[in-house]
Amino acid sequence: MTSDVFGTIAPVALGTWAWGDSGAPGDGYFGSPLTPSGLREVVEKAHAHGFTLWDTAAVYGMGHSETALAQALKGHSRNEFQLSTKFTPQIAGNGDDPVATMLDQSLDRLDTDYVDLYWIHNPADVARWTPALIPLLRSGKIRHVGVSNHNLEQITLADRILGTAGYRVEAVQNHYSLLYRNSEHAGILAHCRTHDIPFLSYMVLEQGALTGTYTPTHPLPPGSARATVYNPVLPQLQTLTDRMTALAAPHGASAADIATAWALTKGTTPLIGVTKPAHIDGLRRARDIELTAEEITELESLADATHIDTRGSWEQVM
Repeated sequence: MTSDVFGTIAPVALGTWAWGDSGAPGDGYFGSPLTPSGLREVVEKAHAHGFTLWDTAAVYGMGHSETALAQALKGHSRNEFQLSTKFTPQIAGNGDDPVATMLDQSLDRLDTDYVDLYWIHNPADVARWTPALIPLLRSGKIRHVGVSNHNLEQITLADRILGTAGYRVEAVQNHYSLLYRNSEHAGILAHCRTHDIPFLSYMVLEQGALTGTYTPTHPLPPGSARATVYNPVLPQLQTLTDRMTALAAPHGASAADIATAWALTKGTTPLIGVTKPAHIDGLRRARDIELTAEEITELESLADATHIDTRGSWEQVM
């Protein structure tokens, strides 16, 4: 990826999946109470500390995340931040060019005439959807292309298709956390290292389950989709999150910071959901934590011992 996206900012991307919730407590996938003024505070603090790559998708709240992000970024010059959004085949229409149509809708919601990074969100049909990116690259509406939730075969196919026009896959974004290392086991991380492709790791914190904030006696917000997924396994996570908290203590940090530091140490670009200004403080701390090889091995062994599979319903086996 050329330096205008990754070269001048901290190696962490800011996720806005939760911004797709309506903002009312308990209403949405995450159940996070969000307000325009609160999200504006997040933006201001992030930019003050050099975090300027924002990731969203048309499917997050069916456009609500993109709209909320644009509103929070108002007043900032377009060259002060980078935008990353996605084409999701599963919600594509039946028009002449669904990729271009969905991009135009995203551009309208984001109040911009280009995005720095545009993703094919889920593979569905790589040979069908990937060629449609080429004219959008030529037009300048998208500056760089990434693929998300693709396996190694699909990544290389997309790269070959783009290569026919002189472009390439410039980033990969997959679920990757202490609890879910399938992209590592499948050789995708090694492929990205070999070909100098940034790997953006999402769900590093497993939607809050690896932050140490939630325990069997203090579960995730009731009524949210993430609570349904993670609350039943909180007892199995206790030993892991307790150790993460202990490792964090000498740094004045939290278990969440250790999870992020782990993803950084593994050579990935963590994509961390941010809904509070305090989350930016955690990213700053994580940047400065250097985990040893022994600590990495211990954390991964404890994670393996939970026997928890956090693969999302939208994900294929890598």
